[in-house]
Amino acid sequence: NNGCTRFNCAAAKSARRPGLRAREHRSALLCRRCKRRRRSCPAAAVSSSSVHGEYGKKVGRSSIFLDRQSEKDLHTFKVSSREARGSYSSKRMPIAATGVNSLFSCGQVVSARHFSSGADLPPHEAVGMPSLSPTMTEGNIARWVKKEGDKVSPGEVLCEVETDKATVEMECMEEGYLAKIVCGDGTKEIKVGEIIAITVEEEGDIEKFKDYKASSSAAAPAESKPQSEPVEPKEEKKEVSKAPEPTATKTEESSQSGDRLFSSPVARKLAEDNNVPLSSLKGTGPDGRILKADIEDYLSSAAKGSKKEAAAAPGLGYVDLPNTQIRKVTANRLLQSKQTIPHYYLTVDSRVDKLIKLRSELNPMQDASGGKKISINDLVIKAAALALRKVPACNSSWMNDFIRQYHNVNINVAVQTEHGLFVPVVRDADKKGLATIADEVKQLASRAKDNSLKPEDYEGGTFTVSNLGGPFGIKQFCAIVNPPQSAILAIGSAEKRVIPGAAEGQYEIGSFMSATLSCDHRVIDGAMGAEWLKAFKGYLEDPTTMLL
Repeated sequence: NNGCTRFNCAAAKSARRPGLRAREHRSALLCRRCKRRRRSCPAAAVSSSSVHGEYGKKVGRSSIFLDRQSEKDLHTFKVSSREARGSYSSKRMPIAATGVNSLFSCGQVVSARHFSSGADLPPHEAVGMPSLSPTMTEGNIARWVKKEGDKVSPGEVLCEVETDKATVEMECMEEGYLAKIVCGDGTKEIKVGEIIAITVEEEGDIEKFKDYKASSSAAAPAESKPQSEPVEPKEEKKEVSKAPEPTATKTEESSQSGDRLFSSPVARKLAEDNNVPLSSLKGTGPDGRILKADIEDYLSSAAKGSKKEAAAAPGLGYVDLPNTQIRKVTANRLLQSKQTIPHYYLTVDSRVDKLIKLRSELNPMQDASGGKKISINDLVIKAAALALRKVPACNSSWMNDFIRQYHNVNINVAVQTEHGLFVPVVRDADKKGLATIADEVKQLASRAKDNSLKPEDYEGGTFTVSNLGGPFGIKQFCAIVNPPQSAILAIGSAEKRVIPGAAEGQYEIGSFMSATLSCDHRVIDGAMGAEWLKAFKGYLEDPTTMLL
């Protein structure tokens, strides 16, 4: 604990001896941290070597003691077993009071191996679902590269995880053996930190985890929150010796038969919002407690019943396609963008005859040197990057209390795949040549279609370009701003138009391309957006200026 509580010191409590007189007994219960008396607690002065049992570990000058049998007189602290990359989940384990204050006052974190709740399981480590992107809250297991019983070494790939952005390889952090796969191939919507596998150090311990199942507290961290809320230290000490009372966090409701129904606050709120009678449900939690998952299962079954009725209607056929993680994240972000960002749109038509001519002159040189062909989109990316460097106010983000203007010009390029919409980034596009941009865009697009992009491939963009003209022939469209960016450029197709010639009565044919800039009005005013479009149009109509 952070300070001394006179008669509740855990170390002193464990040292009580029968036969002491009242005055002696009171003084024996005082901790050495007590400021009222200088007499130190006899129990607190016990040598740390006396508590180094079979499961003791020594960290610096402080000792911790792991007791499998009883937690009666021990306090519980949350100790993370592994902080590297968030790859390992954290558990609660009992720690003796001796040396705890000195240990945690220094801001240190004790690194200890996870011990099983039963004496029949050997020491092991629980591998949790890692957070592989800043916005990731849950993930899917695409496939396991390692199998149960395989030996694993640091740096080896354990499995492939589908995040909210892409499929990422999860690497092993320590040498050992994969004893149990808790979440197999194809398991979906696994919360970050939820146990997905168990590893051990000794090959002989693998067989002992054959029937291992993750505890309900690890499998459903969201439901365990109401029961694990911190309470006052004094109250916690008084309740340690008593039997656990789970009803303290339960919400009671009486059924028609007179029996009490127990439900979590989250489940009760969800039931009230959807008019679900709790008396008609059977809880799957401890002592028949109704959990959030029970309400969701009830609503899901009700929805399936309504779908079956709809399918019975004549002439109506359909198929339900499950949403991928990238589809869910894209939907949420675009909905948030459209609801919270004040969009406005500016459109300009640029004559691109010189741009097309420059491309036709550069591509033979690329073929001769073995490089990638330069596309119109590559030239657009370069022009947009130079326009952002010329008008840096458009290379900014809204941060509520201030506007953040970026020094780097990183262009996200929208790529549509069968898995969803990806926006890989070309970093420092204003400083790169056309050949480099063309090569990077094609590599990123290829990885996006293979669903193998890494977080560094799509994070850190400051501006987005979306081109539906070249691939699909769309003449003009308005794109939705990709937050936290403040603008996105929508490129339409190039079309030939008849325009007046230099002399009166003469006409000529020119190629024009439409470009629409979607702006966040909190950051980019109308005149500022128009100034950027003017600079962008100038680079397209006279592309040789991009070489200056």
